[in-house]
Amino acid sequence: MSATTRNAKKASASDYTGAAAKAPPLRRFGRAEDLGLAPREYATLKRLQTPASIQAFINAIPINHEVGGETVLSVREVLRQRRAHCIEGAMVAAAALWVSGEPPLVMHLDCDESDYPHVVTLFRRSGAWGAISKTNGAPLRYRDPIYRTLRELALSYFHEYSNRRGHKTLRSYSVPFDLRRLDPGLWVTATKSCWETHDRLVVLRHFPLISKRQERLLAKRDAFERKASKLVEYPRPKAAVA
Repeated sequence: MSATTRNAKKASASDYTGAAAKAPPLRRFGRAEDLGLAPREYATLKRLQTPASIQAFINAIPINHEVGGETVLSVREVLRQRRAHCIEGAMVAAAALWVSGEPPLVMHLDCDESDYPHVVTLFRRSGAWGAISKTNGAPLRYRDPIYRTLRELALSYFHEYSNRRGHKTLRSYSVPFDLRRLDPGLWVTATKSCWETHDRLVVLRHFPLISKRQERLLAKRDAFERKASKLVEYPRPKAAVA
């Protein structure tokens, strides 16, 4: 899950019309000039021709532990700094899909306040949904395109989506958001953290996954599951551990 904890400001979709107005036309293929990327940066994304190759690429990028403070790095900054957490990886994956002619769709997964939200990049094959996901643990990663609905896809993350005490915390999923609706300067080439893009996803319409009654019936993950969940791909640098 993302290390990002910042709450979005109180806002509505109308607050973002200015950013959307600056976005280029919804071209099927994202050209270098559409994204604002340099030839070398664009070539890196263009080499990623399938969702599986995109997933492998973002897996190979070390996790962003946000040692110096919370970030929402743009696509350019992820490629430059070689670090990313969930929303940062999702934007890279979305840009790569756009370059290959697929819509750059992302979905926001929201949770109980005791945990962190997550963002995945969506794609479809033969009418079924799949997801590309950047995470430091094992459970919340790539999803094969086998899910008939976005609700099914979101539910595939439910059991393993838990906090350190073993409580299952996933609560809702958003409508898909096409990042072509935003100025690429807000998420592809920004030099500062892309908080406006982050906040735009937070205020999307969300759909509940479980009822309050079902929430009261949830069992905690057992000790073995909690132990297994501590396995990470990129350990936090020792110098940064408090």
